[in-house]
Amino acid sequence: MSEEVGRDTHLATFAGGCFWCMVKPFETWPGIKRVVSGYTGGRVPNPTYEQVCSETTGHVEAVQIEFDPELMPYAELLDVFWRQIDPTDAGGQFYDRGSSYKTAIFYHSEEQRLQAEESKRRLAASGRFDRPIATEIRPAEPFYEAEDYHQGYHHKNPGHYNRYRVGSGRDAFLRDHWESPSR
Repeated sequence: MSEEVGRDTHLATFAGGCFWCMVKPFETWPGIKRVVSGYTGGRVPNPTYEQVCSETTGHVEAVQIEFDPELMPYAELLDVFWRQIDPTDAGGQFYDRGSSYKTAIFYHSEEQRLQAEESKRRLAASGRFDRPIATEIRPAEPFYEAEDYHQGYHHKNPGHYNRYRVGSGRDAFLRDHWESPSR
């Protein structure tokens, strides 16, 4: 479960609904070495996309991020994560429904767990949402990279990616809840 990958590189793992939508918000920050789409939290080794979508493996779609904590502290990654999701939705995210689209923070160390719990407490106390925060905080589990066609999807299929974000309701929700000056 160690968060350290290399001497200067750590791991963070976040489930935020469709993993296509979780790569782009992280990849351009300083200190981000790699963002990979994949599956975690389930009971079947090396699941396929079709197996995960069948809702029979227990996995969620997630991203795993290799980062330099000197350039991009974990607390800042948490802030980026919260601003990509509806943390009050326990049934999936936006258009995507079901357990494979639930939100979760998978911590790789006790320090990450404490920071994640504190960030969740702050968000709950902020008054930004009128429902309880449903995002789970769980220990990291084996992470399986998704098939190649899912990696960097927003680069490979930008038209479909952009239509998906708008059509799913994600962009409107994020704009209304994170960019609105009244919140």
